[in-house]
Amino acid sequence: MTTTEAGTTESWPEEQPHTAPGTRPARFGEPLPDELRDPAEKLGREEIRALQLERLRATLDHAYANVPLYRRKFDEAGVRPEDLRTLEDIARFPYTTKADLRETYPFGMFAVPRERVRRLHASSGTTGRPTVVGYTDGDLSNWADLVARSLRAAGARPGDRVHVSYGYGLFTGGLGAHYGVERAGCTVIPASGGQTARQVQLIQDFEPDLIMVTPSYMLTLLDEFERQGVDPRSTKLRAGVFGAEPWTEEMRREIEDRMGIHAVDIYGLSEVMGPGVASECVETKDGLHIWEDQFLPEVVDPITDEVLPDGTSGELVFTSLTKEALPIIRYRTRDLTRLLPGTARPGMRRMEKVTGRCDDMIILRGVNLFPSQIEEILLRVPALAPHFQIHLGRRGRMDHLTVRVEARQDSGPEAREAAAAVVLKQIKDTIGVSVGIEVVDPDTLERSVGKIKRIMDERGK
Repeated sequence: MTTTEAGTTESWPEEQPHTAPGTRPARFGEPLPDELRDPAEKLGREEIRALQLERLRATLDHAYANVPLYRRKFDEAGVRPEDLRTLEDIARFPYTTKADLRETYPFGMFAVPRERVRRLHASSGTTGRPTVVGYTDGDLSNWADLVARSLRAAGARPGDRVHVSYGYGLFTGGLGAHYGVERAGCTVIPASGGQTARQVQLIQDFEPDLIMVTPSYMLTLLDEFERQGVDPRSTKLRAGVFGAEPWTEEMRREIEDRMGIHAVDIYGLSEVMGPGVASECVETKDGLHIWEDQFLPEVVDPITDEVLPDGTSGELVFTSLTKEALPIIRYRTRDLTRLLPGTARPGMRRMEKVTGRCDDMIILRGVNLFPSQIEEILLRVPALAPHFQIHLGRRGRMDHLTVRVEARQDSGPEAREAAAAVVLKQIKDTIGVSVGIEVVDPDTLERSVGKIKRIMDERGK
């Protein structure tokens, strides 16, 4: 799959279901039995839309009445909650951005008294003030339900063991996954991030059925299995639920082939809720079904702000429909995707796998490119490992990009040289720009425990 420029439409064929090799219990690739689906998962498209309209009206009323920032923004835009008569009328309301949450730091976006807030989460704040989100008892219960729904879609059943390697703490991943695992009737193994060698041992000893982790850290765990001389395919793991960062179809194949599991995507972000906003179904793995009884998605042109029709690539925007502590109206996620009809859950639309972000786009000598495009090329070259970084610098007055990528353990000097030549040609042919490449020894690049940092911009140094 190739990341396309935002705001364009392509007639792409539907992706074929992706099946991991190896033998596993049949239920890990079969549809969820009807009796285990939430009532909302059984609704038809028009029933979903009617529920969305009812809940959207209540959310707009709640936000306008209790959040000063929304009251001001609505008034400045000349709209009131009662102006929403159809779902399409949401386009008349203003967007919310990360800057709004930072402007109101720490608690200015809360729509309930602070004594009703049962938990706080926050971003790292590495580029400014952190964004703070809060949850009521009802929000936490609803969040657990949605993560449990996502786990069932991935193949989990009551009694399964789930190894959670998302980081615990202010990041929503660890605790969001944790309570969802318990709500699904499964046993949680709260490993968190780090201590990679120990995690490999726990996976062998505790025999989890599923793992929840960032895809980049899954690759680090796979490397550690092989470093210890353990075949990753010998474990009891049957599925992995991967999220918190963009990842490509090539990375899915890398994980599935090396681990012998189903690799399923889960989507979420703190400002909207956390993990569990959307999830792939293991029987199709053809994009993430958005839990549209809880969230209203849109895709907009990131330059013109125009709302785009389904099937068109652009920036994903979310409005929450049931959140109490922090209702979010038309939040600009910066993630690039497109909306597609539902398949495994026909009443709910799918979002295509996110493989890039508006703010990850690199403009190199007039050419737009994304890290995911480079990743796709690297993962198709057998002599190279799936660990790479992009270094941006200057040569004279011109920007220059160098890809640093690790060789695999069994790759000699000639194989490395040939691989570098292949990568340079494919980047030039497919993306249309000349770059540098540096093939480094295995275990040279810093490994990721959480979200991986792909771009090292050294142009201002």
